[in-house]
Amino acid sequence: MFSATAIGIDLGTANILVYTKEKGIIINEPSMVALDAKTRAVLAIGNEAKAMLGKAPDSILIVRPLKDGVIADFDVTRELLTIVMQRALKELGSAFRKPTVMVCTPSGATKVERREIHDAVKKSGAKSVHLIEETVAAAIGANLPISEPVASVIVDIGGGTTEVGIISFGGVVSSNTVKVAGDRMDEDIIHYVRKQYNVLIGERTAENIKKEIGYAPISHEVEKMDIRGRDIMTGLPKTITLSSLETQDALKESLSAILECIRATLENCPAELSGDMVDQGVVISGGGALLKGLQEWLSKEISVPVHIAPQPLESVAIGTGLSLGMIKQLEKMSR
Repeated sequence: MFSATAIGIDLGTANILVYTKEKGIIINEPSMVALDAKTRAVLAIGNEAKAMLGKAPDSILIVRPLKDGVIADFDVTRELLTIVMQRALKELGSAFRKPTVMVCTPSGATKVERREIHDAVKKSGAKSVHLIEETVAAAIGANLPISEPVASVIVDIGGGTTEVGIISFGGVVSSNTVKVAGDRMDEDIIHYVRKQYNVLIGERTAENIKKEIGYAPISHEVEKMDIRGRDIMTGLPKTITLSSLETQDALKESLSAILECIRATLENCPAELSGDMVDQGVVISGGGALLKGLQEWLSKEISVPVHIAPQPLESVAIGTGLSLGMIKQLEKMSR
């Protein structure tokens, strides 16, 4: 069935990743598209489009066609996918063969949203399209024993959403989604700097702050970072020094929302599987898993061991690709 080219796509709010069995991750770029403001023609995607963010003239629009894990602009998403699939097939040396594609969908996606994702991939040149829930893909990519009768708990903190799933026998026993993740954390930092310092910073600067001195609510050695922005009062450039204690304060609300989502999911878990959690613990994946101190803080708050997936940024993409070889098994378990 999969002698033809087969690829797995993690269609994320922040990044789009493509995985192949032969070469692993072959594409990992931001889910951004640069458009001509008048004609809506695609000028650039991925890293090229992100490099223009906040710096492009009015004639160029920088858009994210995916919002909160689902398609916000169907036409632009299709264009993005078409270019990504062309690049992937060129990388594999099979530009004239239509691939079989496995693509992940948010656990809370409606039938309409799933159909949109399916149609966008199909119209981008796929031979056949299969969908897999994001939590299941993340669990497969994190090497969790999803087909066994034990509770595998995965927390995938992406760009637009945080998805929490408890998986046993290949099926999702309990899951929850909250529209709070990496993007919201960036917004929190932007709002904090604006409120405290009257300085306006962009998304890229906020993301760098989060990566460099962003912390979960734990005790740590204070780190500082100089950042540049625009003074709201004077309109002139201004440099301020931000500390990790301040970013900790800025991120508190978003992290509390993620924690509540995890707790709500664990509370709905059958009693028989609760014991497994104490032994197996919880695995966190996605870009948000790399936030400093998050593992320690979550473990303390939910009183079970917390582990970071081997390749947190790529877990969903790897799981999506690996699941191509276990479609029949997954379909049997989901019935």
